[in-house]
This record gives sequence, structure tokens and C-alpha cells, in this order.
Amino acid sequence: MQGRFITFEGPEGTGKSTQLGLLREWMESEGLPVCTTREPGGTGLGAGIREILLAPRGEEVSPLAELFLYEADRAQHVREVIRPALAAGEHVLCDRFFDSTTAYQAYGRGLPVELVVDLNARATEGLIPDLTLLLETSPGEGLRRARGGESGDRLEGEGVEFHERVWRGFVEISRGEPGRFRLIAPGTVEEVHARILEAVTKEFGWTGESFKARTRP
Repeated sequence: MQGRFITFEGPEGTGKSTQLGLLREWMESEGLPVCTTREPGGTGLGAGIREILLAPRGEEVSPLAELFLYEADRAQHVREVIRPALAAGEHVLCDRFFDSTTAYQAYGRGLPVELVVDLNARATEGLIPDLTLLLETSPGEGLRRARGGESGDRLEGEGVEFHERVWRGFVEISRGEPGRFRLIAPGTVEEVHARILEAVTKEFGWTGESFKARTRP
């Protein structure tokens, strides 16, 4: 049976990694086969790309060069990790995917949306998540959490205006695909986890003894 592909998206500091881990633990406790990964950095090649992308640098990085690095990471990630896991019947939870690239590189950096969307499709070979959880927070509050009183990584070091554009991008993207996106309102870690559980169990019918029967044939 083919697995389901669930992505976690949102601005900096929304707790995506924490919530992905909590959902993984719940799925494992219920006997659901699960694979967790992230972008950038979900492969050996991607780990090197992640370091290039996120380490603070003295030089200015071309938005187009940045985009190509994300897409290179994604092409390897989809081919090496995501598609094989799905084909093996594992449900894949991914911390960021192509929606982040559209939000950050198109809406944040100002690259043409059509260009970014086209390269996303080429890098993924047409793979689209079954469900995307968009965690909500204000850009200013998210940056404060992400930085933790320090300057943060290269993207966290961008000004709040950049991150406000990114958030507006996420909102616009989600409005264009309401069937795939679920907006997850902010709250305590426990409250957000409960909202995510409600979203995924309702979407896939993961209840009681029907887990395996209700996964996609």
C-alpha cells in the first residue's frame, strides 16, 4: 500500500519540528509506519546544501542561486528518501517542502512565482503532499522564538519585513489549494498537537483498527 505524504509548513519559530516529532510518536504508538525527514538536509548531499544555505555568510547570496540550491536538495531528497518510503507503505512526515520555497524565494525574495513553481515541479517530478499543515504565528513572534536572543541562522537573520512577505505568501498559497492545506492556529504545544491530530485523523480516517484498511491502496 502507498503511504501518505504530510508536510509541515509555516514561518520561523512555529514549532514545526516539535509538532512533527509529536505526530510521529503518536503514529508509532498506533502502529502506523512512519518516516520523518526535512528540507533542506534530508539526505547526505542535502546536509551539505543545508549548511551552505543556512550558515551566516559575509557575501550576498543571489536569490536565483539560493533557489537552485533548494531545488537540488529537493530533487535528491524526493528520489532518495520520499518516493521510496511512500512506495514501501510508510507515511512520510516532512519538515518543509516546496511550499516553503514558493513562500521564501518567490514572495520573500521576489523571484517570479511561475519560475519557482515550475522548478518545484521539476525537482519533485510532480510529487504533491496529500496534506499540508500550515502552522500559524505572527512573523515577529516567530522570529523571537527562533532566534532565542541570538542572531539566528542566515534566514532567521533577515528583517521582519522579509518574514512578513513570506507569511503573506504562505497564506496566498494555502488559499489557492484549500483541499490540501489545513491552517493550524497557535496555542500551547499540547493544543497545537491536538489540532494536528484532529486534522490528520479526519483526513485519513486513522481511527481504531481501521488504520491499515483506510490507508491508500
